[in-house]
Amino acid sequence: MTPELLHSCILEFLGTLVLVLMGDGVCAATSLNKCKAKGAGWVVIAMGWGFAVMCGAFIAHESGAHLNPAVSIGLATAGLFDWASVIPYSIAQMVGGFCGAILVWLFYKDHFDATADEPETVLGCFCTAPAIRNTWNNLFSEAVATFVLLMGVFSFGTYGDVVNVGADSALPVTMLIMAIGMSLGSTTGYAMNAARDLAPRLAHAVLPIKGKKGSDWGYSWVPVVGPILGALLAAVVYLAVY
Repeated sequence: MTPELLHSCILEFLGTLVLVLMGDGVCAATSLNKCKAKGAGWVVIAMGWGFAVMCGAFIAHESGAHLNPAVSIGLATAGLFDWASVIPYSIAQMVGGFCGAILVWLFYKDHFDATADEPETVLGCFCTAPAIRNTWNNLFSEAVATFVLLMGVFSFGTYGDVVNVGADSALPVTMLIMAIGMSLGSTTGYAMNAARDLAPRLAHAVLPIKGKKGSDWGYSWVPVVGPILGALLAAVVYLAVY
C-alpha cells in the first residue's frame, strides 16, 4: 500500500466513523428512553443523517469522501476510481462504521440500559430493518435509493475525471441524503451503505448491550447487496448518458 493510499484510507476511516457516530447518534437520541430528543420523529432522523454525511465528507475530503463501499464500487465501475483501491477503501469504511457504532453505545450507555426491555428499539439505533418485511421489495427499495444517491454523486461530484463528494459537494450531498430519507427511506430505513448498516450490526452483535436479542442476520445481506446493485446500475447509466 502506498503512503498516499494509506492516508486516504485513514481519512475514509475517520470520515465514516464520524458519519456513523452522528447518524446512529440521531437514531439513539430520538429512540432511546430518557433522551431529551425522544420522539422527535422521522424528519429529524432524515436531517440528522444528512448532516452526518456532511460532517464525514468534510473530514474525508482529501480521499474523495466515499464513506461507503457502494460508492467506491460504483465509481470504479464507471471508470472514475481505481479498482485496486476499492478493497482498502471498503475495509477502512467498515472499520470506521464499526468504531462509530461503539462510540454511540458508549455515549448513550445509560439510555441503552434504560431501554433494555425494548431490544428492537436498541437494534434500530445500530442498523436498519424494514417496515414491512418483504425481501425482494426491500432489496428493490435499497437499490433504488442507492441508485439515486450515486446519480447525484455522478452529477455534482464529478469534474472531468476527478470525483470528490466532500468540501464543495458536501452541501448538495447533504440535501440529497435528506431528500432520499424523506421520500424513499421509510420502507427500509435507507441504509444504502454496508459501512452504515453491516458494520454497526456487527458492533451490536459483539457489544455487551443490556437486554439485547438477535442482530437480525437474516436481513443483514439486503442493505449490502441492494446498495451494490443500485450503484452498479447508476454506473451503467452514467456511462451511457454522461
